[in-house]
Amino acid sequence: MLTICDTHILLFWADDPKRLSATANAALENGNLACSDISLWEIAMLYSRGRINNHAGVTAAAYIQDILLGLDVTVLPITPEIAELSQSELFIHGDPADRLIAATSLVHRALLITADEKLRAVPALKCVW
Repeated sequence: MLTICDTHILLFWADDPKRLSATANAALENGNLACSDISLWEIAMLYSRGRINNHAGVTAAAYIQDILLGLDVTVLPITPEIAELSQSELFIHGDPADRLIAATSLVHRALLITADEKLRAVPALKCVW
């Protein structure tokens, strides 16, 4: 089964794996991982704002590439169907990136790894944390 990683899951794995729950860690180890392309933008934004430790002194692009290669993550594009679904009443979440990530998971009928309680409360989503 395809498993979508919320943005913070990618960051936890890269910078502080102890923040991952045992269930999330197991889901990451099972493979067949993907993320929404909006996660790349979120990581780049956090990186440029200094919210991600840059101990290695690499660019944001290199940091993101290391995560994608390290976890063997497929990046899924935002399709018209995902864009439309992200605006539906299914989501109480106000964050547009989180809505897109959740819609990506639904459209692909994938499991979503997230610590986000608002996303985990969406009945249609299959979430693990």
